[in-house]
Amino acid sequence: MNAPARVPLPEVADLMAPGQPLPFRVLDGFGRLLLAQGQRIHDARQLQALLERGACVEYDEVQQVRAQRAAAGAPGGARVPSTHEATWFDRFDQQIWVLDDLVRKLVKGEARAGEVQLAGAIGAFADAFIELVDRHPDAALFHAVRQDDKRYTLYALTHTLHAATVVLLAARQLGWPPEQVRRAVLATLTMNTAVIDLQGRMAEQKEPPTKGQLDIIRAHPHRSAELLAAAGVADEAWLEAVRDHHERAGGGYPRGNVEPGELARLVRAADVFTAKISPRLLRQPLSAQMAARQLFQEEAGSPMAGALIKAVGIYPPGDLVTLKNGETAIVVQRTAAGNAPQVAVLLSAQGKPVAGAPRRDTSQAELAIAGPLADRSRVGRVLPEVVYGLLK
Repeated sequence: MNAPARVPLPEVADLMAPGQPLPFRVLDGFGRLLLAQGQRIHDARQLQALLERGACVEYDEVQQVRAQRAAAGAPGGARVPSTHEATWFDRFDQQIWVLDDLVRKLVKGEARAGEVQLAGAIGAFADAFIELVDRHPDAALFHAVRQDDKRYTLYALTHTLHAATVVLLAARQLGWPPEQVRRAVLATLTMNTAVIDLQGRMAEQKEPPTKGQLDIIRAHPHRSAELLAAAGVADEAWLEAVRDHHERAGGGYPRGNVEPGELARLVRAADVFTAKISPRLLRQPLSAQMAARQLFQEEAGSPMAGALIKAVGIYPPGDLVTLKNGETAIVVQRTAAGNAPQVAVLLSAQGKPVAGAPRRDTSQAELAIAGPLADRSRVGRVLPEVVYGLLK
């Protein structure tokens, strides 16, 4: 059977407008999903990143959109001026493309981005990311936990941002000074620089990793550090954390049986935890509770693992739970009582959708959490705007 005909993204520019919902899916050159219908292309940087990935649209979808617009009296698909004001969720999604741009420059060895040193650009990106997470940390955790927008080809980029979110909150939980917190975020954002594209391919392949892929994976901590040093990163603690973020006293790689520093250990804990809860084509994600339990056991109850688990909570934002009254809900906000977060109801006790996603205070006995939702297939995609509103 022939593959569907596709149209390069530049050829459908007349059907798109910055900030407006896309009327079709955007795929990469291999037909893998980059943006779902209804998502937005926000700016020229994101558009350029999509073009570099060979972005295209299926011909049948383009024809359908053109026919619909012609019937509605908009022949040719004339652009509609954007009235969409960027929300916090829009800005968070944009970070994927900013990171993609930086990583590509690192891999290509472009030491300068215009007149700005690339190392400085990475630092500025980290600062902006920290500010973004600090504005709405529960919503940032929601993104990390409730990963129901399965753009596997972007897995490495989204995973990096999710791990950086977790490492930021865990470093704060440990009481680290601001400069060490920032260094932890920098190391996490750049830990997988050398394998970003490979991780995306592996996230959607149905077969176990090949020997060649495993060899590249084992070498990536040192290779990533080399790319950073070549781009002007002179902070040895940052580079050491990247080099050692897969090392363990009882084993690890690439050197093996090395005792890493506390910075590398925290980066590794965030990397492992968020990888465990992330969906891949080859396997289903673990629940947040199971991932936390495994991490705590693997780290032998280390302060790093303990701080991470306390920072994200027993039931972190984005987690699906059942309440004692029979309702199905999604966690939206952590509270001082880790086992009693605020939740938004999605399904009634009879399994019917509940309009408006009303909030519940699970510290009340009759509304307490009974446990994680066992059958998560009962709940489809949950748009964060539905449960948080249009955050600014």
